[in-house]
Amino acid sequence: MNQVVKIAACMVAVGAATANAQNYPSKPVRMVAASSPGSAVDIVARIVAQKLGEQLGQQVVVDNRAGAGGNLGAELAAKAPPDGYTLFMGTPAHAINTGLYRKLNYDLTRDFAPVSQVTTGAYVVVVHPSLPVKSIKELIALARAKPGQLNYASAGSGNATHLAGELFASKAQIKLVHVPYKGSGPAVTDLVGGQVQLMFANLVAALPQVKTARIRALAVTGHTRAAAAPELPTVSEAGVPGYVVTSWFGVLVPAATPREIVTRLNTELARTMSAPDVRERLASDGAEPQTGTPEQFGTFIRSEIAQWTKVVKDAGIVAE
Repeated sequence: MNQVVKIAACMVAVGAATANAQNYPSKPVRMVAASSPGSAVDIVARIVAQKLGEQLGQQVVVDNRAGAGGNLGAELAAKAPPDGYTLFMGTPAHAINTGLYRKLNYDLTRDFAPVSQVTTGAYVVVVHPSLPVKSIKELIALARAKPGQLNYASAGSGNATHLAGELFASKAQIKLVHVPYKGSGPAVTDLVGGQVQLMFANLVAALPQVKTARIRALAVTGHTRAAAAPELPTVSEAGVPGYVVTSWFGVLVPAATPREIVTRLNTELARTMSAPDVRERLASDGAEPQTGTPEQFGTFIRSEIAQWTKVVKDAGIVAE
């Protein structure tokens, strides 16, 4: 009898989930961005949220939850009801954290269902105008002349902007001092103010400051030059062969979210990212739309976890 009751209960739950999925969304949706306002993830999240809300017919509100290298926001989103009303903007930081922290209160592959990648891009090596360098080669030469005297900001210990600097220092055979911040927004602000000398910043967060000459860009970290700043060489072609670090953002939902809702969100995100106004806004900020199936995004996330876990291990980096 108990087994019959359990089966009936499951059928009721499935029926309710299906009905909810068919009526989705019937209220505003929250998009958790595990970073501070003004950061690259915040900028992209707001661009995506505005257009996605138009597509869904309900407002999508960005909820900034910075802290613990992105883990606070991720944990919050992972534990949210799996009803499609909490979305999470994942970043390279969350793939990195899987190998960086010995214990997390969430599992990126177990506790989330991938919906779609939304952007791809690169980081940019930027310096304060007072630093007497205008190229990667000049930066390396100055660092070798002043070992351990140049400092670089990051969005947090273990963040991609931190590891990008560690990888650069290793390949260029120089010594840089790492200064972690709680998010790329505060880091870029202090770079503009001259409190730090350089940064491997997300192009989205740094480009507005570069355009106003508040900071100077030397090179981008991608495989190829960025469409938003074609005059900048890649780090690899500028003097550090083989150096490549890419950036990305993507939407995930709590793991038990009904498949119908995941499929609906994937479809609407594809429409969102193909919209001319979204593409134009992202391009002006240095990001490029990149979508695909949930399965493709899941495979990509697993490859990112494997790659960054090796980098963390090889560099001997321990989460603070």
